[in-house]
Amino acid sequence: MQTLYSKTEEKDIAKYVLFSGDPWRVETVAKQLEDVRHIAFAREFNTYTGLYKGVRITVTSTGIGAPSAAIAMEEMYQCGMEVAVRMGTTMGLKDDLLGKLIIPTGAMREEATSKTYVPTSFPAVADIELINCMNKSTLENGREYVNGITCTMDGFYSQMRDSRLSAKMNKDMSETFTALKKYNISAVDMESSCMLVLANLMGIKGCIVTMTTVLENLKDFLKGDARTRSEEDLCKIALDGLVIYDREVAGK
Repeated sequence: MQTLYSKTEEKDIAKYVLFSGDPWRVETVAKQLEDVRHIAFAREFNTYTGLYKGVRITVTSTGIGAPSAAIAMEEMYQCGMEVAVRMGTTMGLKDDLLGKLIIPTGAMREEATSKTYVPTSFPAVADIELINCMNKSTLENGREYVNGITCTMDGFYSQMRDSRLSAKMNKDMSETFTALKKYNISAVDMESSCMLVLANLMGIKGCIVTMTTVLENLKDFLKGDARTRSEEDLCKIALDGLVIYDREVAGK
């Protein structure tokens, strides 16, 4: 039976699924796959399935934010997903993180969507075996990584980035970052905690692999070729990490 929003079916989806916030980053991943098929592009959900180094992998997009990420997770799970990896960008809260991978062990649940599934005391944690595989892939691809804890929030222009409206309302974005730094939070995004909660509820493996492309309130960011290379490296690291997992963990 075809899913409601992503227009996918079980026969089209691999057990390994990469999730990208940006539908066009999916195209970058698809170019690295062999025997690739475009399954559907419906709303914000752009989906391909193919082979990477002999491993069947699906890549799909979630759009921005926890509500649509939850829909993507639900519909891929409906189609038989067993391993879920969010492959995205993140806003770093420490100056030395720009251009580094953040592969968190868990995330603060400051978004509202996961709270419609479980109480706030339920943790948003990643699978340790997947984390280890993504750490290894990062090093093999010549990049640096940080583990630790991140935070997921709902409001980009209300919590993370100055805007005309925030200025009109006299909102001080630094309050967000000052509060999070007290808890030694590495970065903030808009999807991760919800996706980790759902992976654990589904009883599947889940983790987050993010590239730090901007710093708090966009005070600095990767530009030009550096940004392009970082996006390409992110995609390859996530793909290679799934291959490592398939061969060294699932294959045992």
